[in-house]
Amino acid sequence: MSHISVEQFRKDLAQAPVIAILRGVTPATVLPVCEALVAGGIRFIEVTLNSPDPLVSIGRAVEHLAPQGVHIGAGTVLTPDEVAAVAMAGGRYIISPNTDAAVIARTKERGLISIPGFLTPSEAFAAAAAGADLLKCFPAGRFGPGYIKELKAVLPTPVLAVGGVTTDNVDDYFDSGAYGIGVGSSVYQSEWEPTTIRDAAETLMAAVSCAVSA
Repeated sequence: MSHISVEQFRKDLAQAPVIAILRGVTPATVLPVCEALVAGGIRFIEVTLNSPDPLVSIGRAVEHLAPQGVHIGAGTVLTPDEVAAVAMAGGRYIISPNTDAAVIARTKERGLISIPGFLTPSEAFAAAAAGADLLKCFPAGRFGPGYIKELKAVLPTPVLAVGGVTTDNVDDYFDSGAYGIGVGSSVYQSEWEPTTIRDAAETLMAAVSCAVSA
């Protein structure tokens, strides 16, 4: 699939600032799950690489949903070789729980969007210096929205809050300066039916819409 510019990615994310994290999704269930999320307003979907046959799931999601303007990426990406595999499968962005300069470098070499994880200020600035396009504060819930607010006073790179973000506290994270959020169990659990997933996505997106327009 074609690459996307950093500017366009950020613009699209600003319009629907939620990345749904699918941990444990399978190739057999990925399409109905993704379609339910999209029906609920989600436009960014992350398949974690510690899921069963994740590259197959990514490829199927890309084939069926990218033409609708849905952005498909990979999470829990830990090595440069995994970056290359995701690129071959058609994923558009790489999300990691940590900051690894080699992973960031390979991501940019392959023309993908780099979103490494950080917790400390040193990690955040190191990731930005290595070429990250956005940063993932993880686990954000450990320190809370105020931590992101303090970081944003000195950190120019957009920050996503991931870990502990729910419908009940999204407004606090956006008030703190978060560019977007990543959510997992709030919108996807493997035992849920597609209608439950759609309803959860709709509820979250409604809360996000209120938070960003406040």
